[in-house]
Amino acid sequence: MTRPDTVVIVGGSAAGLATAEALRRQGHQGELTLLDAERHLPYDRPPLSKQVLTGSWDASRTHLRSPEQLASLDAEFIDGESAVRCDAQERAVTTATGRVVRGDALVIATGLRPRTLPGQERLAGVHVMRTLDDTLALRCELTAGRRLVVVGEGVLGAEIAASARGMGVEVCLAGFGSALLQNQIGDVVGGILTRLHTERGVTLRLGVAVDALADDGGRVCGVRLASGELLPADTVVVAIGARPATEWLEGSGLTLGDGVECDACCRAAPGVWAVGDAASWHHEGLGRRLRLENRTNATEQAQTVAANILGANRPYTPTPYFWTDQYDAKIQVHGLPTPAAETRITEGDPAQGRFVALYREHGEVTGVLGWNMPKQARLLRQEHLAAGRNGQPSATAGFAR
Repeated sequence: MTRPDTVVIVGGSAAGLATAEALRRQGHQGELTLLDAERHLPYDRPPLSKQVLTGSWDASRTHLRSPEQLASLDAEFIDGESAVRCDAQERAVTTATGRVVRGDALVIATGLRPRTLPGQERLAGVHVMRTLDDTLALRCELTAGRRLVVVGEGVLGAEIAASARGMGVEVCLAGFGSALLQNQIGDVVGGILTRLHTERGVTLRLGVAVDALADDGGRVCGVRLASGELLPADTVVVAIGARPATEWLEGSGLTLGDGVECDACCRAAPGVWAVGDAASWHHEGLGRRLRLENRTNATEQAQTVAANILGANRPYTPTPYFWTDQYDAKIQVHGLPTPAAETRITEGDPAQGRFVALYREHGEVTGVLGWNMPKQARLLRQEHLAAGRNGQPSATAGFAR
């Protein structure tokens, strides 16, 4: 494919903006359009569940770029218009207002949509957290003495619980797993994190499913568990995961599974690419399809997608990475640890709040986790999950296929 004269990016958050900036840095001088459903300046999502929720940051601090920096991109920003249809062959996107935007190249960066519980949209006091507006609405309800129930024991649910406790809110967290972040960091470190939350005053109800939301005159008043127990609540946050926001792509001609299915270069169809949380691509190092939901991937994948739009044809082979901050714990995870992996503490001491853990499956290291030991975790990442000869992060070394 020749270099495109016009590029349309659907989704104006971290992945979409990073793609636009990378295109300009790498020499794209043609037209550039960013279509975004939100009306805010592009902003960063990780601070939402922490600094913005607690009020330690004003919402403006989440802005990824200033208005002047955005203007320097020489791009057209179409804000407040949701994409509702796509014709992949024509690389044409139709918005909810009927506007049609076409490009020689199309990039899909529409991210995720939170999963919900049945009936929650009919009840006041029930929240999800994906957007800045979601966070600000939740913050308005969280005052000291309020009773918050968080449904979901993953990264987002645990971060919200930790932030709310720091605000003096009475917090109960319910989840189906037996430990916090069990699917992401396994039982051993998940158990350590679970104990930390208990020590900080979070009431935990783990290992039991949520049956329903209880209401009182149209407002939530509790969460009923499958065991029959009712968890009283003034406010509820549902953090049970998210799904790729790809419903608008039905009938587009693209292959949709767990996200927009792409090849190793993140190409979904001729002239069409996907990036960020909504992109499912073939990872050549792992020999499998992968989709990552984290901020680091959004930025790194954008660099590869931009290069490929301009003709590079470069496979995307990152070493997966995510982090989470809860209380005074900064947890950094390299690779793909699973609950089935053998977990061993190799440095430090959990009792001192600083350690590194290695994860092994079938005799190979599949992940490295640092708990307040970022330097040591990076060194072990380099040793066990090393970069390839071309300097690109590679998951080949140390990963079970």
